Amino acid sequence: MTSITTSVRLGWRLYAISILVLCSSLFSSLALADSGRERLSLDRGWLFHLGDIPIPEIKGHGATYGNAKAGNAQGAAATRYNDGDWRKLDLPHDWAVEGPFDPKANVSQGYRPRGISWYRRYLRVDENERGRYFELQFDGIATHASIWVNGNIVHRNWSGYNASNIDITPYLRYGDASNTIAIRVDAEQMEGWWYEGAGIYRHAWLLKSNPVHIITDGVHATPKQLNDKQWQIPVEVTLDNSGKQAADVKVEVTVFSPDNKAIASKTQTVRVPLLGKTTASLPVTIKQPERWTLDKPTLYSVKTVVLQDNKAIDEVHLKTGFRSIRFDAQQGFFLNNQHVKLQGVCLHQDHAGVGVAVPDSIWEYRLRRLKELGVNAIRFSHNAPAPEVLDMVDRMGFLVMDENRNFNPSPDYMKQLEWMVRRDRHHPGVILWSVFNEEPVQGTEVGYEMARRMTAVVKALDDTRPVTAAMNGGFFTALNVSHAVDVLGANYQVPDYDRYHKANPNKPFTSSEDTSAFMTRGEFTTDNSKNLIASYDDDFAKWGNSHRDAWQAIDSRPYVAGGFVWTGFDYRGEPTPNEWPSVSSVFGIMDLNGFPKTAYYMHQVQWIKDRPLIHIAPHWNWQGQEGKEIRVMVMANVERIKLLLNGRELGEQQVDPYRMNTFKVAYEAGKLEAFGYKGGKEVVRTSVETTGQAVALELLPDRASLAGDGHDAMPITVRALDAQGRAVPIDHSEVSFEISGAGQSIGHGNGDPNSHEDEKGKTRELFNGLAQLIVQSHFDGSGELLVKASAPGLQAASVRIPVQKTAAIPFVAVSDAPMLYLQNWRISPAYATRPDPNQALADNDMNTWNWGNPPLLEVAAKGSDEKANHFHLFRSNFIQDKRLSSGKARLLFTRINGKAEIWLNGKLLGSKTSLGTADLSVDLPASEGPAQLTVLVEAGPGKKAGLEGNIIAEPKK
Repeated sequence: MTSITTSVRLGWRLYAISILVLCSSLFSSLALADSGRERLSLDRGWLFHLGDIPIPEIKGHGATYGNAKAGNAQGAAATRYNDGDWRKLDLPHDWAVEGPFDPKANVSQGYRPRGISWYRRYLRVDENERGRYFELQFDGIATHASIWVNGNIVHRNWSGYNASNIDITPYLRYGDASNTIAIRVDAEQMEGWWYEGAGIYRHAWLLKSNPVHIITDGVHATPKQLNDKQWQIPVEVTLDNSGKQAADVKVEVTVFSPDNKAIASKTQTVRVPLLGKTTASLPVTIKQPERWTLDKPTLYSVKTVVLQDNKAIDEVHLKTGFRSIRFDAQQGFFLNNQHVKLQGVCLHQDHAGVGVAVPDSIWEYRLRRLKELGVNAIRFSHNAPAPEVLDMVDRMGFLVMDENRNFNPSPDYMKQLEWMVRRDRHHPGVILWSVFNEEPVQGTEVGYEMARRMTAVVKALDDTRPVTAAMNGGFFTALNVSHAVDVLGANYQVPDYDRYHKANPNKPFTSSEDTSAFMTRGEFTTDNSKNLIASYDDDFAKWGNSHRDAWQAIDSRPYVAGGFVWTGFDYRGEPTPNEWPSVSSVFGIMDLNGFPKTAYYMHQVQWIKDRPLIHIAPHWNWQGQEGKEIRVMVMANVERIKLLLNGRELGEQQVDPYRMNTFKVAYEAGKLEAFGYKGGKEVVRTSVETTGQAVALELLPDRASLAGDGHDAMPITVRALDAQGRAVPIDHSEVSFEISGAGQSIGHGNGDPNSHEDEKGKTRELFNGLAQLIVQSHFDGSGELLVKASAPGLQAASVRIPVQKTAAIPFVAVSDAPMLYLQNWRISPAYATRPDPNQALADNDMNTWNWGNPPLLEVAAKGSDEKANHFHLFRSNFIQDKRLSSGKARLLFTRINGKAEIWLNGKLLGSKTSLGTADLSVDLPASEGPAQLTVLVEAGPGKKAGLEGNIIAEPKK
């Protein structure tokens, strides 16, 4: 329990840092209104439907013709679709984690049902923003997505891990008319063999900028070292022009030091063609910059401003760092010419309670736990992480293997690789690009040719970092992927380390994935009947090694740059070596919550050298087993250790840094202590004690307060205490939660890989003494969040968490579901005399009447009597759904010009008798089903007349 309380105390001390990380990530390039650029959160106000919505059967000439036309999507993608009964929610959202476990579902996906879902959202754009550039940005949608705006298909995405940046400018409506975003998410598709979640699980944004603007990820600012004293940032800025004419602009780049002083700048004038792109090149030289290191991750700012007529029209800020990297075939990895062994872990992206919709502040918690462990490198497996995570990595000082998901050089998939490199190349933490993980063709000419092409694309975008591929074999064939990359990444294959190095002494080498050992947190007796695995590091996959063996193989070989343990945290799915009822993996150094297993302490004493550490496993609660020998493992980074039980010395041993130290101890209740010595002096001690039965609950917040921005979240450790206030490591009480005030629960977990509890419910069992509740502030929250926890037979616990009033992240205002805006009008030719408003138009007649949307102002036909009135018919079809069929709804015509008659399904509803411009409202009859609306408009002599404004069908207020 010591490590948990230490983590909590450290979490409180790092509160300010975590909020800084969160805010700087979210506010990066958000709202720069002075330059015309705004990046607004689009997380709020979505509507959600679980399950597919089939497109209605299309029959007839007219319906078939209309279906093929722009803006005329059918079903849930249609602008007119009634989503009134859909669920309201905010993003990020993972609906798979909300569902029940199903033993018939895919084991690799954690037995969670998958399928199809829909999201819809509305937004309004002010009339005065007409002419600006608008871009929808989705950082991640699992798994495949089709996106419509106002009934137009605007994007299809083929990966759940790359962003979608979509120009929606051509499709927008302005003023009163609402815009409809509809997204069909296909989570039946899978890209991985682990839990991938389902839905819009990362942030969404709306970018607004001037017509001439910097494209998304359009600033390339990766530093290069020129010599010992000088560096260069060969900045390249790609601009786009969505305006009405070519533009001459000035691009200005300024580099700011960590203390925000301008230290270098450069400008260039370029012409941006109409509806085209151009790139400005502005190499900036920096003298003796402060280096980015693991211990002091110093970051510089690059500010790019676009000016037109000496006025700033766009502005982008990003962070970067100055560091040199080198992979040496004989000596491993060097950072700033200093040798560094990569003490890495592999990570998937799900967390207890929230699935893959992990709040940024929970990512900060996860990274902080890794830092406490001694991790200095992360392989995000097997996909690019969320952008906010890489921002944190840079600030906290981690090295990253950035990995591509789909191994395929075809155009659709090459775009995914290009996107990752463009987005991430300014991050100093990124030291390797990985083009794949464990591909069957890795040892063949096909694999070589595929990798060769993908490596070339990476090099064209960034020539400052080596390319690797995570190979689990095939690197001894005559032609294979290792010949197409700069650094060999080996997954496991420990017996071949030396053989490969001997055959290829000039090829840099790293373990890209290792270990694959099994542990169930808090268990120290393997029980295969219950799918429980002891945490002594004795069990591992056939292809893998124990934690101790894997690290010894890496650490004892200078030419191996380092390793990446599979995995840092447990993750859902892939419950190897078990299947149902196990639903998550047990590979993790920590469980799904970030609670440590024995492996945590093993690696911590191996990886942390700057302070003495000592730990004991297991706990000391073995009531009923008095006299039985218990295997005790002591982990320490000192010279010698001594073990005592109830004050009696049991033995002293020299520390084994690879194997750890073990003792056989006959159990008796009491206190087991371990002392660590260096230079003959005690420098550290620890103990475990036999506790009494649990009598009370305790809640331990990770931080002292929450920011009231609706995004900030924190984990709360839940545990049971005995009468002396000691944590009981074997308690399994069922805890009920009650949350009130300025926040909410967003999920919970306990690290039990066999638990099928509802992660969003009101109760959670402790697993081996621990559980975790995650709470999040409300939008615009302030005051207190009150959490109460109770369990049968135990004293309840409560905690009040201050919620600090915080400025909201700039966001797009939430629009209610709009009333029905009638679109796709047919316009008759001009008539000299009043026509029949109910005249039929043949279903296959697409040309006699024109097409259009308001404003629709028509004139008399040529040759008409200029002194006589003239007439037009305007016709549109819609569905009178339940909202409009009660007899308490209306049609609202804004700005009809001319006299008008309103006809619905052949019946006159109302009229306007003046020739001028005015609004008109008519009641809708109580009727449900298809409706044909015809508006007969009469114009004065020589005048235009028609529908100037929107026509809305809406319930009366």
